[in-house]
Amino acid sequence: MSTRGRAFGIDIGGSGVKGAVVDLATGDLAHERIKIATPHPATPNAVAETVSELVAKADWDGPVGITLPSVMVNGIARTAANIDKSWVDTDAHQLFSLALGGREVVVLNDADAAGMAEDQYGAAKNIDGLVMLLTFGTGIGSALMYRGTLMPNTEFGHIDIGGKEAEHRAASSVKERKNLSYKEWAAQVTKVLVTLENLLWPDVFVAGGGISRDAEHWIPLLGNRTPVVAAHLRNTAGIVGAAMAVDAGIAP
Repeated sequence: MSTRGRAFGIDIGGSGVKGAVVDLATGDLAHERIKIATPHPATPNAVAETVSELVAKADWDGPVGITLPSVMVNGIARTAANIDKSWVDTDAHQLFSLALGGREVVVLNDADAAGMAEDQYGAAKNIDGLVMLLTFGTGIGSALMYRGTLMPNTEFGHIDIGGKEAEHRAASSVKERKNLSYKEWAAQVTKVLVTLENLLWPDVFVAGGGISRDAEHWIPLLGNRTPVVAAHLRNTAGIVGAAMAVDAGIAP
């Protein structure tokens, strides 16, 4: 439920917990983003305390949407990436609701949130079809949207391609670790995209992650058939998607 067309989103990452009020008419942040360093270790209780601190700083008293780098099923975190492994099987919905005084919360996967935001306000806002977001970072996150509807908890970064997981081929961390040129790395990304487009036939791929800032150096080198566009919202996508999710009552 939004407040005067606004909602609050929080994006929990390995280094920072970021949040802001989002104007749902435009997808813009309604005030400056608040960021607090992710506690280490990033245990459930420690992160919940940080979320409570952030919401208090923002002086927000309404519902809150929250992303986690986890597969989320019925409010339960089933995986944990870049957060403490004690998150696995934690009831994240209950944890955050209690930490925020019993208010309404929605918790969803961080890539899913980014996909929703890019589909509604960003790189894919004019696409009326199947949109796949892939975030290239330490691993590869994914989100799948069909005509504005999220298909939650896709994990296409782990699909096997020629005996190797997609993210072990084409995450941006692989480029850095192996000191690959853009041409060499784009060849590996192409293998991933061709496999996915042959299975799913998306209308567009949206490329996210930090390396999307350098899209002009590598997207033209890709050899797959489906159009690939760079994400637009970048660091705000998770916040915006989280706000959208709590406004729409989406609860994977």
